[in-house]
Amino acid sequence: MRSFKGLGLTVAAVFFVMSCKEKVKEKSETVKPDTLMKLKTTLNPTDFVDTVEGDSVRFYTLRNANEIEIAFTNYGQRLLSLHVPDKNGKFEDVVLGYATLKEFVEKRNYYGAIIGRYGNRIGKGNFIIGANRYDLVKNNGENHLHGGTKGFESVVWSVDSFDDNSITFSRVSPDMEEGYPGNLKSEVTYELTNDNALKIKYKATTDKPTVVNLTNHSFFNLKGEGNGDITDHVVMINADAYTPVDDGLIPTGKIDGVEGTPFDFRTPKTIGRDIDSDFGQLKIGKGYDHNYVINDLPKNAEGLKLAATVTEPASGRTMEVYTSEPGVQFYTGNFMNGSDIGKTGKSYPFRGSFCFETQHYPDSPNKPEFPSTLLKPGEVYETTTVYKFGVVEN
Repeated sequence: MRSFKGLGLTVAAVFFVMSCKEKVKEKSETVKPDTLMKLKTTLNPTDFVDTVEGDSVRFYTLRNANEIEIAFTNYGQRLLSLHVPDKNGKFEDVVLGYATLKEFVEKRNYYGAIIGRYGNRIGKGNFIIGANRYDLVKNNGENHLHGGTKGFESVVWSVDSFDDNSITFSRVSPDMEEGYPGNLKSEVTYELTNDNALKIKYKATTDKPTVVNLTNHSFFNLKGEGNGDITDHVVMINADAYTPVDDGLIPTGKIDGVEGTPFDFRTPKTIGRDIDSDFGQLKIGKGYDHNYVINDLPKNAEGLKLAATVTEPASGRTMEVYTSEPGVQFYTGNFMNGSDIGKTGKSYPFRGSFCFETQHYPDSPNKPEFPSTLLKPGEVYETTTVYKFGVVEN
C-alpha cells in the first residue's frame, strides 16, 4: 500500500482514526497527514487496527495546547502511551504497556486498562445482595480480582464520541457476566485539559441490584517507561489511615492509622525509604499494595479530594491525583520481575512502576462497615478522577 511521502504511514493509517463503530462522531478535519506526523508515541497505529471476537479495534490520540499526547485503544479502554515533558521540556512516555494489540490480547495484563465490574479483590469470590448469593469467577487464588478472567480490560468498547481533547467509551456488561447480576451500562469519558490534567468520568446504571467499582489501572514511571525502578520517586498520600489485609490481600475489615508505620506518606518521602522494612503488611504485599482511606481535605476547585502527589527528582516531573472516591490503592510493582518486555523493547524490572487506583475499598460487598458499592435500578453510579501532570518549579 502506498505511503505518504516523508511520513512512513500508509493510507490506512490516515483513515483508521476515523473508521470506528457507527456510533463515533467523526471529526475528519482533525485527521490529517500533518497531524499524524506530529505523533510522539513510538507505537505504530496500524498495530492496533484489527478485530477481536468480531468487534473493531482502533487507535486514538488526544492532544492539548501544551503538546501533551495520550494514545488509547478501545480494546479494554486502554491508555497506551502518555507523553509529558520534564523540567527541560523533553517529552517522555510515562506509562507502561505493550507495542501491539496482539500482545495485549495474548498476555492479559492490566496495563492502562479500565477495571470492572469491580476493581480490586472480592474475598472468596462471592457476595450477597438481599436473599441472593452471587458466585464470581475466582482468578486470584480463592478470591476474585479486577472483574474476573474476562473483565472490562479484555473486551472491546464502543466509542461514542471522539475529538482532539476527549473520548467517550461505552459498553453494556450482560447479566451474570463473570457472575455479576444485572445488565450494567457503563460510560467512561477521558478529557485532556489545557492545564495538563487527564480527567476521567465514570458513569453506570443497572437493571438489577449489583456491585460496581470502576477504576483505571495505568502503571506509571515518571522517569519514562522501562527506565529503571520507581523507588526514588517522592510520594505524598493524603491519608491518615489504610485498610490492612490478610495473606490473600483481602482487607481484614479494620482501618488502621498510618502514624508510626511505614505506611505514613503524609509527609513526602521516597517510595523506597521504608518499603523493605520489617513490617508484616509490607511482607504480605512484597511492598505497598494497599488501600488508603483518603482524607476529605484538601479539595480542588471541582470539589475532588487530593489523594496523592508524586515527584520524580531527576526529571522534575510531577503528578497529582484527585478523586471523588473514598480510597486509593497504592501499588509499587511488587510482582514485576523483568520478564515483561515493554513497547520500546525494555524489560520492566521489579518495582518498575507504581499505580494509584482510585476506588471504593476492596471486598466492600462483604464488609458492611466499608462504604457501599451497591448500585440499584434507578440509581446512577458517577465518579471522577483526575491525574494532573507538571514539573517542579525552580
